[in-house]
Amino acid sequence: MLPDVYSLNELSRAIAATPERWRPLVFTNGCFDLLHAGHVRYLQVAKSLGLTLIVGLNSDRSVKTIKPPQPGFPPRPVVPETQRAEVLAALKSVDGVVIFSETTAIHIIEVLQPDIYVKASDYTLETLPEASVVQAYGGRVELVKVEIPTSTTAIIDRILNYRS
Repeated sequence: MLPDVYSLNELSRAIAATPERWRPLVFTNGCFDLLHAGHVRYLQVAKSLGLTLIVGLNSDRSVKTIKPPQPGFPPRPVVPETQRAEVLAALKSVDGVVIFSETTAIHIIEVLQPDIYVKASDYTLETLPEASVVQAYGGRVELVKVEIPTSTTAIIDRILNYRS
């Protein structure tokens, strides 16, 4: 594995061994297929809420499940998981990345029990499957405002439909 890209077991052991280095722990998750300024700002805000920020990264397999093929678009993810993980881990605001294959981050959250779980404000507590798990152990869910509304799909669409 790359530095700062952990297996869930490695990360769980590291946090248990030196909690003062990690907590309060902030956790967020997503595909982060084509990293853009909206992602960077979102991750900066997430990091500001605690001591460390861990990003759960959807594996290639889980991205294929949650982002099914669209006519006229390349299959997702565009960027392989190891490269997405490396780019995320290189960001100043990110302290660690863990790749997961499930379609939700519930299992990672159950294992790591982050103090704060962050998602974008286009979610609500009712539409966020992980929210009840976080609240059950006393963690906090923060929904942060999207500063630059963009998406990987919009970027791909713009590239595909570019006309000089």
